[in-house]
Formats: sequence, C-alpha cells, structure tokens
Amino acid sequence: MQDIAIRAVNAARQFGASYADVRVVERTTEGIEVRNGRVEGVARSTSYGFNVRVLVNGAWGFASSAQMELAEVEKVAKQAVQIARASALVAGEPVRLSPLPPQKGSYSTPIKIDPFSIPLNEKVQLLLDADTAMRSVKGVTLTGCFMEYSREHKYFVSSEGSEIEQVLYDTGAAISASAVDTESSEIQTRSYPNSFGRQAGTAGYEFVVAMDLPQHAARIGEEAVQLLSAPQCPSGVTTIILDGPQLALQVHESCGHPIELDRVLGYEAGFVGKSFLTTDKLNSNYHYGSDVVNLTADATIPGGLGTFGWDDEGVPAQRTPIVTQGIFTGYLMSRDTAPLIGLSSNGCVRADSWNRLPMIRMTNVSLEPGNWKLDDLIADTDDGIYMSLNKSWSIDDRRLNFQFGVEMAYEIKQGKRGRMLKNATYTGITPQFWGSCDAICGRDEWNVWGTPNCGKGEPMQTMRTGHGAAPARFRNVQVGVGRWS
Repeated sequence: MQDIAIRAVNAARQFGASYADVRVVERTTEGIEVRNGRVEGVARSTSYGFNVRVLVNGAWGFASSAQMELAEVEKVAKQAVQIARASALVAGEPVRLSPLPPQKGSYSTPIKIDPFSIPLNEKVQLLLDADTAMRSVKGVTLTGCFMEYSREHKYFVSSEGSEIEQVLYDTGAAISASAVDTESSEIQTRSYPNSFGRQAGTAGYEFVVAMDLPQHAARIGEEAVQLLSAPQCPSGVTTIILDGPQLALQVHESCGHPIELDRVLGYEAGFVGKSFLTTDKLNSNYHYGSDVVNLTADATIPGGLGTFGWDDEGVPAQRTPIVTQGIFTGYLMSRDTAPLIGLSSNGCVRADSWNRLPMIRMTNVSLEPGNWKLDDLIADTDDGIYMSLNKSWSIDDRRLNFQFGVEMAYEIKQGKRGRMLKNATYTGITPQFWGSCDAICGRDEWNVWGTPNCGKGEPMQTMRTGHGAAPARFRNVQVGVGRWS
C-alpha cells in the first residue's frame, strides 16, 4: 500500500500537480440474511484499489484503478492531472485548501472480537435462534434477521507530507417481525434494535453479542401482532416524546444533511437537495432550536459509526459544536469549502470506496443529552404520544418541511403510558420543531445509533454515520391530520 501511494503522489507532482493525495483501500464485507426460518444468503466480497486526486491550475482532477501494478500508478496519476487541466479551462474560482500540517500516524478501531474470526455457522445460528423465537409467536407471518460486518484497511499519502494508515471495522445486526391481517391485508412490523436496516457501530463482534437478539425476538413478534388490533393514532396538535432511534433519524434528516457545507454553497444538490442553513445564519444568533438543544459533530465518540482517526483528506477526527443552546454555530466542512467562509476543515470528508471522490459526509451528529429520566418525562407529560422506531419519512429538498411515521406509539394520559397506537405520524418545520423541544433525557438513556446506509452524490455513495440521542419531548406538534380529539 505504502509503495503504491508514495509513487502515485510523486508521479502526479512530476506531471504538474500543485497538490496530490492518494488513497489505497482494501475493504472486505460479509453479510448474512435469514428469513422465515431459512438462510437466504451469505455474501462475502473484497474490493481493492487506489485513486489519485490532484489540483492543477486551481481545479480538481481524479482517477482510480483496481490494477495494483506500478505501471498503472503513472497512468492513473497522468489521467488525474489531465482531467484537472481540462477542468481548469472552465471559468470559476480556483480551489483553495485550508492549511493542514503534515499528518503521520495510524489508527485502528478498538475491537474485542474480530467478527471474521467467529465461525460462520455460529453467526448463522445466532440469527436462526432469533428467527425461531419470533416465529414462535402466534400471528407472526414474516421474519427477518440480518448481520453485516466489514474491515477497511486504507493508506493515505499527500504531497504535503501526510502518511496515514487506518484499519476500520464496522459491525451490525437487526431483526424484524411482521404480522398480517388476512381480511384487510394490513401489515404491521416491529424491529429491533432500530429500523435503519441494522444497528451498527465501529466495533467488533461484541457489538452484536451485546444486542442479545434472541432475548428480544419474542417481544418484537408479540408487538407486531398487537399492532394489528391497536387503535389508530388520533390526529391533531399535541405533545410528543420520541424514543432514541427515532430521534436519531430525525437528527440525521433535519440536522445532519442541512449542515453539509457543500449543500449550503450549492456544490451538491443531488439526491437529497440543498439546505436552508445558509452562511448568513452561522454565528448570527440564528435560533435553530430551543435553549436545551445542543448538537455536535464528533468523529471521536467510541464506537460511533462515524468514528475514525483521520478523514479522507487527512484531517484529524474532531468534535465541532453545531448548535449551542439553540443557536446555530457550525457546519460539516472540507478543505476546499471551509476557506470560502473563512474557516478550516473540521475533518468531515469521506468516500465509500477507492473509486469514488471523497465528499463532505456526516460523522457522528448527535443531540447532546439533557438531565431527565424517561419515566419522569412521561410522568411530567399530562397528555401526548410516545413514538418509537421509524417506519417512513419524507422531507423537502431544503430540509425544512418533514413528515415521519413510526412503527409503534403509546398514548400518554395524566403522566402515564396508556394504550398502544398504530400508524402514528408527525409533521413539522425544522427550526420550529426543534424550538418546541423542552426536555431531553440524560446520559444513561443516550446511545449512539448507527445509520449504515446514508446516500449522497451522483453516482450515489453509501456512507456509515452515527447519531447520539436520548428520548426527548416536543410541544405543540401536528400528528396525523385534522384536529386533535
């Protein structure tokens, strides 16, 4: 890896690049899927290649290859330089990079158990045991159990003198159970631990063991069946409490994407649009939320799916305040966007493969914990709805107007959790919604939830992001449609 990277940087400089960086990446992924008592598939893949990114005359050029031969290195470096020269012919401001001292070092995800070291039959049996427990519940019609883990080994070298080696693991799993009403064809589904495809983190197989999937499987099945006969969630304006996983997706969609500076500047608009958080709002006393709302982007959180040592521009992982006591204070930035607003990159650039351009991506964008306990928060709520685990979502291309649906909800009456409700939805406008937050649970109920399938870019790149969240309360929120009854 090191030899390829150094030769590629030197070749790019010889061909005329004023700046060059190279990433050599090997990623191995294994996934297991069990459905309805059967092993549906076991897949293992390895991808290995390198890329060269250069600046020539103030414009970017990028090229990549899976051929790991020294002759290919010069060919790819030359191609990247040629692309940059062609790009420079288009009028525009020359690219400026925020300063970065040479970075040298290595980082490895702290793991206790290498997931690739566990016999495949043992991992398959864990999923089969969970599947059996769900199917033991009368009324459960469909079951699914999933596990995926990967190891990424990458080497980064730049013409500024940086040399970085990283080995990153991410591991995750999830289960789900569905019940079907044959007369009405209604389907209700419950998931565990979240509904994002799987709960995942930068950790080893111990992360899956701690989920104890078989232990929770029967409960998940029972709740899916109970939802079929549960009353519909009423409509109107009321107080809601969102659980941690649901709040994590709320943070992802209405907080994480709009703080990506490339969206704000209009450099990126594909797939999920632009942003309402324009640069005039930064550090200008713009109220993003209430004074209990504090958001951070932190790539150093142990176990977070957006945790690493350095980003794919060689910038060290760090913690950035995004919203401080309700006031908007920070973006996710790259080395070429940060100077446009007079700042330096805060290490938020990643690519999902060796053959993709690195771009601004979420790290661990989190709602910082408050000081409530969930039981006390419910007891303090006279009338409202507790909502759990995402089922559907929609948000506009500026990240303002949104609607979310959840798998399961409970009514809250006189400070007590009441009936189960189904098909609960809520809507809002981002700043007003976060401005209505008046209570957040504490560190004991705060967890970093993994979103392993965040899409961005064209061609789309799938990235792994994390979101710390604990249950929180929001006042005067529209649920469903019509008037509250």
